[in-house]
Amino acid sequence: MSPTTHSPPSIPPTPPPDAGTSAARVHRGEVSAYETVRDSLASIGRIAHLHAFTEVWPEEALERARSADDALARGADLPLAGVPVAVKASEGTGSHQAEALVRAGAVPVGSTSVPGPGTAWKTWGRTDAGPTLNPWDPDVVPGGSSAGSAVAVATGAVPWATASDGAGSTRIPAAWCGVLGYKPTTGLLPARDRAGLTVGGPIARTVPDLELYRRVVLGGSPVPVPARIRVAWSGTLGFNTPEPETVELAERALRRWERGSGAVEVVDAPVALADPAEAWLARRGTGPDVRASVSRGDRRVLAELFSRVDLLATPTTPNPPHPHTGPGEVMSVGFTWLFNLTGHPAVSLPAGRTVRGLPVGLHLVAVHHADAFLLSAAADAERTAAPVLYPG
Repeated sequence: MSPTTHSPPSIPPTPPPDAGTSAARVHRGEVSAYETVRDSLASIGRIAHLHAFTEVWPEEALERARSADDALARGADLPLAGVPVAVKASEGTGSHQAEALVRAGAVPVGSTSVPGPGTAWKTWGRTDAGPTLNPWDPDVVPGGSSAGSAVAVATGAVPWATASDGAGSTRIPAAWCGVLGYKPTTGLLPARDRAGLTVGGPIARTVPDLELYRRVVLGGSPVPVPARIRVAWSGTLGFNTPEPETVELAERALRRWERGSGAVEVVDAPVALADPAEAWLARRGTGPDVRASVSRGDRRVLAELFSRVDLLATPTTPNPPHPHTGPGEVMSVGFTWLFNLTGHPAVSLPAGRTVRGLPVGLHLVAVHHADAFLLSAAADAERTAAPVLYPG
């Protein structure tokens, strides 16, 4: 299943325009929506060897782009006119988030891979052409379940893609492909599963695109970066046994942000929580049952923590991307699935690459409904720690 080793990364040497920049160029008349989508389709063709897409829709996408150009000429208000978007195959264009993006003028160009049957882990994508490959190293998985979405964004084929996250399925592939993934506060979007664990969200290459998604899909205005951001750091949450290099890279990114920002203070706030595996599995099996949730003790710990700090920071995953043969005994969801149970908003930012060159993420978690603040803080991290947070 694994391809030839030592292949060069399939990452563009110069990042292509993000969604906000693409939309602005179309509105200024520097490029048409049609040309923007045409270029995206060409980029999708160039990454066919990575098997990120289950379907590509060139005719429909180009027709939508022509319609967007015509609508703009008539004075229509389309803030995302001509911005290509890939959609997660398990959601398609019918999800709430995809429909909101399309109404704003975004153009769906294809559906991205998700895991298929046959393995116990969900950190890979399946297509008729073969498994989805990580663009940094084809010998390892891209993460999942939003596998193809992360690959499509990391390679510049599209500026953003829809994803969904029931245990880390947006944040994990974002971390392992060197891009960004945002899980909104649970309840802001319709749940994607019976248990109420899975929430939609975007994978993108820049924080401004995450914020653009939030304004278009969820509504609300941006907030300025606070003068003071108190961040608690935990390398384990009390129950993970992560690989040291992954922890080191995430904490190094956090400390760089602290040094570079002037607004950030990393505080000593030990976090000791219980492993949520049993509660998560019970909730997934039985539905949204309060008995199958985070313990009252852990809820008190988190409530007390967020009364003293603005953000909780952890590695996004306990491990870097694993080979196609599987992760072994490591639970790649170790830092993420707790917050599907609790509903807190969270974002994964690139934290750098391992000695082998594999991306890992820095995970930021905020109090419920502080999504605008979370992304404002993430934007500050992106600006002040960019050499570490953007590994491209």
